[in-house]
Amino acid sequence: MAIWQADLFRCPPSQAADQPLWYLLLTTPQGDLKIDTTIAQGAVNGDWVTAQLGAAGIAGTLEVFRPQAVGLLGVAAQRLGLTLRETRRTGGIKQVLLQRWGPQLLQIESAPPQGIPDALWGDRWRFASIPAGDLDLWRDRPIPYQLFPNALDDVAQSLDPTAQIPGVVVEGGRRSRSLAQWLDKANPFALHYIPTEAGQSGGLILEAGLCDRWVFITFEDEDMATAASHYQHQLTASRGLHFLLVQPDDSGITFTGFWLLCDR
Repeated sequence: MAIWQADLFRCPPSQAADQPLWYLLLTTPQGDLKIDTTIAQGAVNGDWVTAQLGAAGIAGTLEVFRPQAVGLLGVAAQRLGLTLRETRRTGGIKQVLLQRWGPQLLQIESAPPQGIPDALWGDRWRFASIPAGDLDLWRDRPIPYQLFPNALDDVAQSLDPTAQIPGVVVEGGRRSRSLAQWLDKANPFALHYIPTEAGQSGGLILEAGLCDRWVFITFEDEDMATAASHYQHQLTASRGLHFLLVQPDDSGITFTGFWLLCDR
């Protein structure tokens, strides 16, 4: 099934004409432009977006990363029989935006991170790592909830098979499935390390959905902060690739959820 990436946004004020303009862009996942057009702000609506996408004669899946663009693009997708997928992993269209306008249009406002419900949290957690060459083994395991984004295949294949991919393992005990179900719905994107500062605890922030942020883990222990710094160092070597694993216990036999993540 064909995959397309779309964006709809207001032209940066510094480049706008006498009246505000809106851009509609459509690209392939590789960044090849299919639609590159503008319209006056007062005329942008679902009918216009539908007409533009319809004239392009596309079919398949429409990927959108900007929350504000989901509404009108969703209307057009429904009318044209396209599948709308909300995802941050839209490398093709982000490449066009970066080249033309710089990073300003890639920045999405996010609310302050919220805490994950206590009723979902597991028994314990730890940092871990797996060899890049073992990723296919994890992909083939019978794990109820798992995510291996196609957009990360090139990153994974570029790594030496012996390179260590860092990650976080959560032993959920009886809450393992509930936590995995919640994560699956949240659609994890990346785990960011927030270093410990004077008088404050450090931790990991889970980036999920299009703009959601969750306080995944907090800690004040010095040894844990050292382990977190090592985790951050490994991210550089793994080109940002990391993982989140949920399992009921440390038996190494049963696993509940595995998500391959990367902040790109």
